[in-house]
Amino acid sequence: MNLKGRSFLKLLDFTPEEITGLLDLAAELKEKKKNHVPIDHWHGRNVALIFEKTSTRTRCAFEVAAHDMGMGVTYLDPTGSQIGKKESIADTARVLGRMFDGIEYRGFGQDIVETLAKHAGVPVWNGLTNEFHPTQMLADMLTVREHFGHLAGIRFCYLGDARYNTGNSLMVVSAKLGLHFTACAPRAYWPDAALVETCKALCAKSGGSVTLTEDVPAGTKDQDVIATDVWVSMGEPMDAWASRIRAMLPYQVNRAVMENAGTQAIFMHCLPAFHDLGTGIGREIHEKFGLSELEVTNEVFEGQQSKVFDEAENRMHTIKAVMAATIA
Repeated sequence: MNLKGRSFLKLLDFTPEEITGLLDLAAELKEKKKNHVPIDHWHGRNVALIFEKTSTRTRCAFEVAAHDMGMGVTYLDPTGSQIGKKESIADTARVLGRMFDGIEYRGFGQDIVETLAKHAGVPVWNGLTNEFHPTQMLADMLTVREHFGHLAGIRFCYLGDARYNTGNSLMVVSAKLGLHFTACAPRAYWPDAALVETCKALCAKSGGSVTLTEDVPAGTKDQDVIATDVWVSMGEPMDAWASRIRAMLPYQVNRAVMENAGTQAIFMHCLPAFHDLGTGIGREIHEKFGLSELEVTNEVFEGQQSKVFDEAENRMHTIKAVMAATIA
């Protein structure tokens, strides 16, 4: 596997062998970190982290991974960059590409990260866009593989709003690696039809499958993985909550869903999760709608089947693998 100089923008750009190679590298780097084996071979290299959408896990994962590798890090938050405002995306890319060895972008449209990659001259890594979330997918697949020992044939069900980055990317990575993916959501919240057809074509080669259903008991029956995400994405207005809650409440991950999936099933969530009243937004939702739990109940989130914190840790190991593999 030679990915030197390549950007990591979406998993549709990578072969199943390349994705598996990144997972293998992440597992190797994780073992070395656990055993305190240094890998700081990238002294003198520097990476820029552009965050138009802030994130605890993504920022920490990139920063710790870079520091472990001996690299310097410059963090640019929404107030620390003129990207797309006083300076075009293409111009920003050409400037940063002359100063840094790699650039991470977390923000809005996929076209932004694609433009950065076109003009930067160094690897660009997608930390999240509206359409795709490829670094999260590597963490998810590493977590699943660690638990079950394999990926091909795993039955993976995602409940909730499947139209955007998480739903899209889980469907893509499942199709690439031969998992049986189910999106369990109201029809209006299903993934884009063209992307569904692309993934079904990939399944013909990998042995996986794609199923879309509105039926929660049928969709979650005998699944190996039950996953979900927040119902309202970052940047959406508070008035989006009312309609989203009405549509999504039947798709909450609760004890009945996990029991229907079976004792072998694990629960996954990319975080943050609204499972109690421990957040400001959670308390605001409680005041407005009388709900103390949203996409997942606290019982499931804190239960034996939950792997959310293994999943969160694996963000760092898989991001480290992406950087190690692509920085020339």
